[in-house]
Amino acid sequence: MTDKRSVILFVKLLEKGMVKSRLAQNIDEGLVLRLYENMVLDTIEMLARGQFPFRICYTPPGARDQIVEWLGHEHYLFPQTGDGLGDRMERAFARVFAGEVQEALLIGSDIPGLTTDVINEAFNALLTNDAVIGPADDGGYYLIGFRKKSFVPEIFYDMVWSTRTVFRETMDKLRDASTSVHVLPELTDVDTVEDLKTLLSQITGPASKISRTRSFLEQHRKSFLK
Repeated sequence: MTDKRSVILFVKLLEKGMVKSRLAQNIDEGLVLRLYENMVLDTIEMLARGQFPFRICYTPPGARDQIVEWLGHEHYLFPQTGDGLGDRMERAFARVFAGEVQEALLIGSDIPGLTTDVINEAFNALLTNDAVIGPADDGGYYLIGFRKKSFVPEIFYDMVWSTRTVFRETMDKLRDASTSVHVLPELTDVDTVEDLKTLLSQITGPASKISRTRSFLEQHRKSFLK
């Protein structure tokens, strides 16, 4: 790939116990797997619709064949490597920046509110800022991005992930590095039953007119809200 811009999409193998473990504590694991699959497919479709060059960074590292069987051969795939989330994120950026990419965004696959408009805003922000970040309403973030020349790997060091202080601590580290940063609109990621309730409350119109994820949630509303 020779694109100067790229989105790095973090994806997990579609396997019980691998995805959305907090949700699976309260909801049938089969439903959780199908929900995650719909979110991944919606995210890929959104990126393709916006014509954003993207790479799928998957875990576990040995799951390439299963990922190809699931998502097809047409995508640029590479494995997540390293110990812990921060290490995997840092290495993903380093790999992409080792080539010709000058601006990169890293996103997860569990943000149904993530749209082409948000991705466009993020890339446009990197024209005049060193970094861009999208805060999640649980205290984390759903998107982080850098220009190659202003990449700050230190923001991934010594972090306690999945806590309500991740976004704030990351912002502190960016400021300490004298990094100019653009903050995107806050969005909801899907980790808990409460997150699902929020999404379900936002669903309007016939199921055929909305995303796979919201259509699936509407079809299984009773199961998710029991």
